[in-house]
Amino acid sequence: MEDVKSPMRRSAQTRSRIVKAAQELFVMRGYAGTTFQLVADTAEVSVQTVYFHYGTKSELLKHVVDVASAGDDEPVPLLQRPWFAALRAAKDPAEVVRGWVHQSGVILDRVAPVLAVVRDAAGGDPGMAAQWAANSEQRHTAHGTVIAILAGLGALRPGLTESRATDITVGILSPDLFLVMTRECGWPTPQWEDWAADQLSYGLLSP
Repeated sequence: MEDVKSPMRRSAQTRSRIVKAAQELFVMRGYAGTTFQLVADTAEVSVQTVYFHYGTKSELLKHVVDVASAGDDEPVPLLQRPWFAALRAAKDPAEVVRGWVHQSGVILDRVAPVLAVVRDAAGGDPGMAAQWAANSEQRHTAHGTVIAILAGLGALRPGLTESRATDITVGILSPDLFLVMTRECGWPTPQWEDWAADQLSYGLLSP
């Protein structure tokens, strides 16, 4: 059994090194400035190995985004993870908001710089434009799921539709705004979390 598992384990470790190297390079050099050869050199593997695991640069960047979003390479969607189950079970709307903002901060710390690479490349690359659209749709779906939890608790402000509440959440928890506050303004992530949770609680929850 060990002989079967070892090659799989080594392959997973190789993919992890490639993804880590690619993330650093994409953020530092951008999409156009990152080549498979640079990724291979940084990960200390052959360029053929990078091509074997990720046939195109767009496929590699998509995987980098997926791993950065989830925090690991496990095939478990974010909304099926234990921490999200805890949000679903919460009965206090303020707890739901603060829990979601906290997890969003954890995720954005990892993924926001990489999403900026996708956004910047989208204007000149149809594949990256499709990737940006897909990532945007995923964010809307995730935030909409949380809004549905709040609506189920009867917690939304009177007259506030779920669609409008989702738009507000997408805006306040956007990766672009996160980078403005944490990089341009120099806020530590916990300060951003407090601010974002206050904004959402005021904008979404019934007084």
